[in-house]
Amino acid sequence: MAGLRGEAAIVGIAELPAQRKQTRPEQFTIDQYAALAAMVIADSGLDAAAINGLVCHGIAESAMFAPATLSEYLGMPIDFGERVDLGGATSAGMVWRAAVAVELGLCDAVLAVVPGSTMLPRSQRHPAAPPAWYGASSNIFGSPQAEFEIPYGNVGQNAPYAQIAQRYAALYGYDARALAKIAVDQRTNACAHPDAVFHGKPLTIDDVLDSPMIADPIHMLETVMRVQGGAGVLIANADLAARSRHRPVWVKGFGEHIAFKTATYAEDLMTTPVARSSAKAFTMAGLTQADVDVASLYDCYTITVLMTLEDAGFCAKGRGASWINDRDLTYRGDFPLNTAGGQLSFGQAGMAGGMHHVVDAARQVMGRGAAAQVSDCDVAFVTGTGGIMSEQVALVLGGD
Repeated sequence: MAGLRGEAAIVGIAELPAQRKQTRPEQFTIDQYAALAAMVIADSGLDAAAINGLVCHGIAESAMFAPATLSEYLGMPIDFGERVDLGGATSAGMVWRAAVAVELGLCDAVLAVVPGSTMLPRSQRHPAAPPAWYGASSNIFGSPQAEFEIPYGNVGQNAPYAQIAQRYAALYGYDARALAKIAVDQRTNACAHPDAVFHGKPLTIDDVLDSPMIADPIHMLETVMRVQGGAGVLIANADLAARSRHRPVWVKGFGEHIAFKTATYAEDLMTTPVARSSAKAFTMAGLTQADVDVASLYDCYTITVLMTLEDAGFCAKGRGASWINDRDLTYRGDFPLNTAGGQLSFGQAGMAGGMHHVVDAARQVMGRGAAAQVSDCDVAFVTGTGGIMSEQVALVLGGD
């Protein structure tokens, strides 16, 4: 199939430490964006003048013209600019778009920085106006969700993901301890990563199962931890990659599939879009699941990880729980997964939660995982998930 030649590489990465207590503005401001961009560029060891591409999500100071706003503020004229809007799949979507632009010769290097904000408690004395969004559902007049779902309580993320888990349980059974093991193994990884919000706080399966039930069968410790942060990467062509500071991480394959927006309109909740996107990514890269040394999977909930493992072809449908029970998912195990803790234990810095997985994978292939480094790490598999498992991007990354 047509696709990438593997001639565009991630050459610089940066990720702010996760923070549970707010020390930064709630909205990621443009000057913070610039500071994080400077960190990414400095990490690459390249001259900022070489960057002539920019992909972003949104800018708090400008509802429109986001790439132009950033280009102007950063003093960085660009030959390629794009705004990507795929929810939690945005960051992975940015990476393949940047790689394609580089390989086509549209630009030499593309900066992709994702802001991180958090949803903080509001004053009960002065309640905020009804939100324009509930999870993946728009509450704006005229949207199908505003008319047919939100008034009846089908809102947010917790309930729809719990519905997916309940359907899975009805068809295949539900091993709650196996799902909890995902969170436990990722917490072990977070304990080896100083910037993780739960660093130094180990977890047991019983801890997970004893935590409050958020939406049956999902417990509190099986859901993401909201934090403040931010993350970004720099993707460059082969000439620049050869002059960069670290081992280049080549974008070898990708796939993207959007099946629906909200779970109400899914044809089959048990086959997620990553089945299609991951198949494309592996085929394009000329690699298989057996070649993967580290997996960095979007983990908004533990059920997301389990179903991603199945649909991406690491195990058969309905066999995810036994597969997980038979493996060590820590950085020192036989299937290293989310080696910095993932969003469950590193933390989800808003939209930057998806970029966490890209940075974590690139860090491992670069050999910069420090105490959590996976030995002989050459191939990484990354996923991004937006909405209610409705839009999913898969990436296959590799070293020299």
